Amino acid sequence: MTLFRDDLNDTISQIQVSTIRQFDEEVSAIPDMVKLTLGEPDFNTPQHVKDAAKDAIDNNFSHYTGMAGLLELRQAAANFQAQKYGLHYDADDQVLVTVGATEAIATALTTICNPGDAIIVPSPIFPAYIPIIQEARATPLFMDTGVNDFVITPEMVDNFIAAHPEANFKGIIMNYPNNPTGVTYVEDEIKALAACFKRHNLWVVSDEVYSELTYGSTHVSIAKFIPDETILINGLSKSHAMTGWRIGFLFASKEMTAQMKKVHQYYVTAATTIAQKAGIEALTNGIDDAIPMREEYQKRRDFVYATMEKLGFKIARPTGAFYIFGKIPAGFEQNSMAFCKDLARKNQLAIIPGTGFGEQGEGYVRLSYAASMEKLQKAMDRLTAYIENPDNKRG
Repeated sequence: MTLFRDDLNDTISQIQVSTIRQFDEEVSAIPDMVKLTLGEPDFNTPQHVKDAAKDAIDNNFSHYTGMAGLLELRQAAANFQAQKYGLHYDADDQVLVTVGATEAIATALTTICNPGDAIIVPSPIFPAYIPIIQEARATPLFMDTGVNDFVITPEMVDNFIAAHPEANFKGIIMNYPNNPTGVTYVEDEIKALAACFKRHNLWVVSDEVYSELTYGSTHVSIAKFIPDETILINGLSKSHAMTGWRIGFLFASKEMTAQMKKVHQYYVTAATTIAQKAGIEALTNGIDDAIPMREEYQKRRDFVYATMEKLGFKIARPTGAFYIFGKIPAGFEQNSMAFCKDLARKNQLAIIPGTGFGEQGEGYVRLSYAASMEKLQKAMDRLTAYIENPDNKRG
């Protein structure tokens, strides 16, 4: 019998599989479970994009691309950013094609972090950033955004930095529209934050993968105001329902892109060629593919938001992405893991405990409305039955 050796990288040994995935797997074994757990569009990839991938296979696009990705795809990605958000990147040396936005996050943070650096992590937040920062031997410092309905302000940043005089602040994570809260920003807010980050000499790792899913306003990238300080992340998973295709993008200055390209090369060599060919189609002939999905998501948001508010959940109204992040009603178990396990066991509804997004998420739950209206109706019926049952309240 082979014994497991424990002389591993000590940082890796301390990292756990995310609470989101652990909880999803645990409740999946319960019969008749309605799951609103994972952040994945329920739409299928548009047919014309799939056809482009089939053509790529038939035409033997099965060899490596260059490390940065196909130039045609980088040009399409740069054009998409220009048309949609008024950003201007040179496809030759300011765009990298990555294996999803997740690899883009890892590449960006690995490039900027030194041991002992501190990265501001607004919380609650999607947890993937945290172990990557730790793997780079830097320190994530968590800034509670719940005090302002999950919206960051320059004053919050100023006060947070002042409260940590010992920290060597290197950068800040921006994720908007936000996972898990669905909160996003208008132009004046982003402009003010940009000035604040520049004043503090921070790198901004801005994950804007939900940029096409905003309700009532057009997305404004922070790269519009501080392009040289911003490492912009985007991808096709949410805008084109292409989660499994694993195509993401990094946009940055020429100098920063050259450094990230080295990290990217040794991590993955290059993204899948066939998926890159599909990405060209998505960003050219499918430049507005997200619009009908966005319209449907907004209807779903309105339905779920109204239902949960009536049940007593306190919610910052989502203006993007496809999540509801609600405060558990008074009188119920405020330990979010215990609440969600009880709900799953008694009423066969799975939503994610707020602690999956950091300590600042305790007392909240996240629900993904990237599901059919039929499924959401069933989910809300089950949630209503649970909340209206007096036996489920704390004694």
